[in-house]
Amino acid sequence: METLDLDLLRTLVTIAGQKSFAAAAVQLGRTQSAITLQMQRLEDRIGHALFEKQGRQKQLTDKGQRLLGYARHILAIHDEALRNLQQRQVQGLVRIGAPHDAADNMLPPVLQEIMLNFPGMQVAVHVGRSPFLMESLKQGELDLAISNREDPGYEGFVLRSSPTVWLCGANYAHDPAKPIPLVLADGPSIFSRVGCDALDAAGIAWSKRHMCTSLVGIRASLRAGLGVTARGVEQLDPGLRVLGKGDGMPQLPDLVYRLYVRSHVVSPITRQVFENLKVRMHQPGAAQAPMRA
Repeated sequence: METLDLDLLRTLVTIAGQKSFAAAAVQLGRTQSAITLQMQRLEDRIGHALFEKQGRQKQLTDKGQRLLGYARHILAIHDEALRNLQQRQVQGLVRIGAPHDAADNMLPPVLQEIMLNFPGMQVAVHVGRSPFLMESLKQGELDLAISNREDPGYEGFVLRSSPTVWLCGANYAHDPAKPIPLVLADGPSIFSRVGCDALDAAGIAWSKRHMCTSLVGIRASLRAGLGVTARGVEQLDPGLRVLGKGDGMPQLPDLVYRLYVRSHVVSPITRQVFENLKVRMHQPGAAQAPMRA
């Protein structure tokens, strides 16, 4: 049975990441002609063209895109196996915080990544409000924190971008002719701010219908049909529905979630965990672009 050369697959992934044969050559420390020859060898092995010209540029064919997905998966497994077998087991404690709206969907992959690469680590998880998590990070009570707040005072990287939507109960009777009854968080909340700002900018009247101290309270109020709130789309479930432009509601901005590390990290273990997560989970959100030959 024929096998795929890992070196060729790594070159393919590098070309896709760098969007250029020339940039991939610099990244890999090879000549551009050597990179081209490698891709010709890979095409011969696969039996299909992996690139096609688009003007002066090249882009991946359908077969190339399919192979790229497999290549990333194969290399991830290979690199993880090699790393775990070669490295000494790192032990210690890392304290990580996450807001309530990210605890169910964004936190588990982070925890899984830590356990895969640092099986000897202990992890202490704290779930709370985003502004308070950042304060805990500042005070040194947390080592890492997921937050939808942009804070240039801390080192961090993008985990994901999440659409913000208007949520209400499945049986909520929406009347755009009346002031929008809002269900809001009691205290500082970026969702409350962007929601109220969007309504004000659109000239839509609103009122504070209910104030809740937690996301659980907000969701309960929505399910009871007490009002509307701005929240991440991840909170949508069968008991809730989304209001949109057809309902007279203004569009809301996406929110970017980042993983921050506390300033002046003393522990090399915390730094090692953060750098590993940065390499493995950073999502720049760049769109697929044609590659330059």
